[in-house]
Amino acid sequence: MKCSPEECTDGDLVALTRAGRQDAFAELMRRHKEPLYRLIRGHIGDPEEAVDLVQDSFISAFKALDRYDQTRPFRAWMARIAINKCRDWARRRAVRRLLLTAAPPAQAAEVPDPAPGIDDTVGDRQELERLWQAIADLPRALKEPLILRTIDGLSQAEVAALLRISGKAVETRLYRARRRLSALRDVDRELPR
Repeated sequence: MKCSPEECTDGDLVALTRAGRQDAFAELMRRHKEPLYRLIRGHIGDPEEAVDLVQDSFISAFKALDRYDQTRPFRAWMARIAINKCRDWARRRAVRRLLLTAAPPAQAAEVPDPAPGIDDTVGDRQELERLWQAIADLPRALKEPLILRTIDGLSQAEVAALLRISGKAVETRLYRARRRLSALRDVDRELPR
């Protein structure tokens, strides 16, 4: 291939990476890290953990490049890897929570609370954090289409193919997710500040 990494398609970059050009994979990471971060952040709600999961996703992708099907968009392939990483993270977190509740009270008091402090965010930042958390709290069936379509900008057909559901199911799930988020926003406005 005779293109520079910035000019190559994602498929070309994958081929260059397979041929040993590390700069090609660096370009793939540069192109896809922000959408991947938004996807993961929306899925799990934790910005620091999202950074770690983005890195884990790229590591897994690099190791699995031989299994990448170049007839499919690289972005969708990366999104599938990221969603699987989010699911693994949620399972590990659930196990940790279970173990913490089973620990003796003296030991449980020594475990730091992973939730951010109230004083960490103010004003618009608090509102944005509430929105991210509301998205993260949605059921997976509603959260994934919402993030992929609304935040990550994939088309309805791309979301359907990625999640292996029909286009109509994507439309229905988007409607339900938006309705839930709207209801939460309305309740939040009624709460005293």
